[in-house]
Amino acid sequence: MKRSSHRILTTHAGRLDGPPSLTEYTRMAGRSGPLPERSTLVTEIKGAIDDVVRRQREAGVDVISDGEVGKIGGITYFGPRLSGLTRKLPSGSDPAMMSQRTNERLEFDEFYAEMGNFRGGASERWVCVGPMAYEGQAEIASDIALFKDAAANSGAEEQFMCALAPGWIEHGLWNEHYKSDEEFLFGIAEAMRPEYQAIVDAGMLLQLDDPGLPDTYDMIVPAPSIEDYRKFAEIRVEAMNHALKGIPEDRVRYHICWGSWHGPHTHDLPLEHVVDLMLRIHAQAYSVEAANPRHEHEWKVWQHVKLPEGKILIPGVVSHATNVVEHPEVVADRILRYASVVGKENVIAGTDCGMGGRIHRQLGWAKLKALSEGAKLASQQLWN
Repeated sequence: MKRSSHRILTTHAGRLDGPPSLTEYTRMAGRSGPLPERSTLVTEIKGAIDDVVRRQREAGVDVISDGEVGKIGGITYFGPRLSGLTRKLPSGSDPAMMSQRTNERLEFDEFYAEMGNFRGGASERWVCVGPMAYEGQAEIASDIALFKDAAANSGAEEQFMCALAPGWIEHGLWNEHYKSDEEFLFGIAEAMRPEYQAIVDAGMLLQLDDPGLPDTYDMIVPAPSIEDYRKFAEIRVEAMNHALKGIPEDRVRYHICWGSWHGPHTHDLPLEHVVDLMLRIHAQAYSVEAANPRHEHEWKVWQHVKLPEGKILIPGVVSHATNVVEHPEVVADRILRYASVVGKENVIAGTDCGMGGRIHRQLGWAKLKALSEGAKLASQQLWN
């Protein structure tokens, strides 16, 4: 994995906006009715990947992704890639972390009611009804081939592809087969290992997306103690590392966030309570929120938490949480703070979360341009 050896490199958290038609398929994922077969959309997906690769480079992004535009269904893209799953109404009732009944939604019930954020009634879900195994070889091979073709002459420093961590897939999947939550979690980890390995074998960096590491805290009602939650999170870290067994750390990035919805976020678990767990993940780089007003102050955590030797921090220095496009000098200031506490060569400038689906696509590209301009300003100061 390349480092910021002579200037601050730039990247982002993965998800970008493709054409509106593909975005609509993702919105359909939570509704009743079948999604279109991915094989029927390959031409459209190829055009979308070509477009997002070109736009990333035009914005000045160094380490690029395929924008995840081919993952029809969003968070539930894994459904057709795993055996042992079916779409149906789950038996019983959803656990707290799968429902819209979170601590924050209870406190700000009027806000969420007016925003239309409560979902009523039962709906079909991906349900585990048998042992899981990976059968998405054709889909991941297509993802890789289309991205490689688009990125071949892009001039990008490196390419990365995103995949969901076991602890986050757990959020989109209902268990009716495995005997315990831990067995279920490790079943997911074992089943997803081939996708992780395929990305690395193709020469790409693998980014594991795991909002659940800090974000599940708010989904447990009533809120657990910090000690109890850390025990819950530790098992998910173990499952993640189990899935990464045999994959070199220097080919892995690990992303956490506190959810991408535009809400108060007053119940976000502070980074200080999970930062050591995050650093246990067998990855070289760690992507964290650092620009939105709920987490910008957490650069101070790194004043007393030492980034391990050889590791890289990817702070989000532009945010999906506001339509305001950050000024490049603001971006530079954020980068300089992190460089001052972990070392300039250990910082790659990133985004809080994926821009796709969170803000208007025009604003997302403007923010990536501000990111690269801010990184240039910071580099001029850091390397004179």
